[in-house]
Amino acid sequence: MPLNIPANLPAVELLKSENIFVMDDQRASSQDIRPLRIIILNLMPLKITTETDLIRLLSNTPLQIEIDFLKISGHTSKNTPIEHMQLFYKEFETVCDETYDGMIITGAPVEQIEFEEVYYWNEITRIFDWARTHVTSTLYICWAAQAGLYHFYGIPKYPLGKKMFGVFRHTVSDRQNPIFRGFDDEFYVPHSRHTEVRAEDICRVPELSLISRSEESGVYMVMARNGREFFITGHSEYSPLTLDTEYRRDRDKGLDIQLPENYYKDDNPQSEPVVRWRGHAHLLFANWLNYFVYQQTPYDIRDIK
Repeated sequence: MPLNIPANLPAVELLKSENIFVMDDQRASSQDIRPLRIIILNLMPLKITTETDLIRLLSNTPLQIEIDFLKISGHTSKNTPIEHMQLFYKEFETVCDETYDGMIITGAPVEQIEFEEVYYWNEITRIFDWARTHVTSTLYICWAAQAGLYHFYGIPKYPLGKKMFGVFRHTVSDRQNPIFRGFDDEFYVPHSRHTEVRAEDICRVPELSLISRSEESGVYMVMARNGREFFITGHSEYSPLTLDTEYRRDRDKGLDIQLPENYYKDDNPQSEPVVRWRGHAHLLFANWLNYFVYQQTPYDIRDIK
């Protein structure tokens, strides 16, 4: 999908080097079509890495996309240049009167904190509520999925005995759901989290559909409101080396971190990771964009409600 993004966004040159077609805003302005408007609330510490991971997966279907990046008000990123944040990121007050075809809300390194104790809890729940009336379909990823399920449906999170860390096999519960169009009987997803939501809690809520899980890593994908909300506990968007970076970072800090499961060849961290999730990651994002954004959103974006 041609992406209408700023020509000087760092992800542009990196993705072009991977032979991924990215249309910058200068070229996109010459096309007489309405692009899909996607807004990404990026809560991850390494903003540029997350931008690149998500843009890579949004880049290969035939319509034009226009992307805005959103940040928490008043937050100063420790891992991203302030100039980058000022140039590419908006605060909620500047977009709250706008409408979007799709939204992605990323994970955040706050999962071991109680939801209400996260310093931006009031702002992010306001954004969650806003998305319900201003966005056609929203993807909540990892911590955002847990936070959204808790805020809207009262689903609690539970601490794990050890970090869920690695690449795990998953199955589909609803094969007729278009979000899984083209998926194999089994597929793999990276996970990196200290908490979980549980199937028994989700199944007690009639408005929620548990549509994918793993025997090893538990709940993976929950759908609500006929696909206007997807809650995804894993990180299908991760690049091949993300888990490796996390493992070496924590190991070098002296933290008690286990080897990521099902990741390195022969479980040897000196070997290359075995990438077994990228095909399904591309399918997931392409299906979401096609069946739950493009085919559901009104032509006049002001009609989203």
